[in-house]
Amino acid sequence: MGQVANKRPYHVDLAELMRVYETNYAKLNALLPTQPSVGDVRCYQAASMSYQILVGEVTKYTTLVDICQSDDVPVFPLPKMSVRLYHDARVAEVCSSDYLNRVKARYDYPNDKMVQKDEKAQLNRFLGDWLSFCLKHGISRSPLNI
Repeated sequence: MGQVANKRPYHVDLAELMRVYETNYAKLNALLPTQPSVGDVRCYQAASMSYQILVGEVTKYTTLVDICQSDDVPVFPLPKMSVRLYHDARVAEVCSSDYLNRVKARYDYPNDKMVQKDEKAQLNRFLGDWLSFCLKHGISRSPLNI
């Protein structure tokens, strides 16, 4: 007879998530102006694809940026993401994405939008991969140290 799969509840691996946040903060800071202002835009060309980072909000302890692909017809579309950088803690996290207005730490599954239990962790790892790609292969359309 077949055995019933034992479902274990999903638990957020906080230590791993914080490592991802910290590395994303360092990578994103390398792509942003030294003293960002609201409205600052950075454009990058990487492997025939164009990406844009727009500074949407700057406060004493945080900066909010929107990241999107700026190609007319993207081959591999990047979801539009809002990322908040926390300067006092030196971390950056994805706050929202194309299909989620607010990214929760964990989701019940199945759900209405069919997002994964660990959607927040996946989005932040994806952001890290994308930032690494831009740092390794990207060409800025403007000087980085302004």
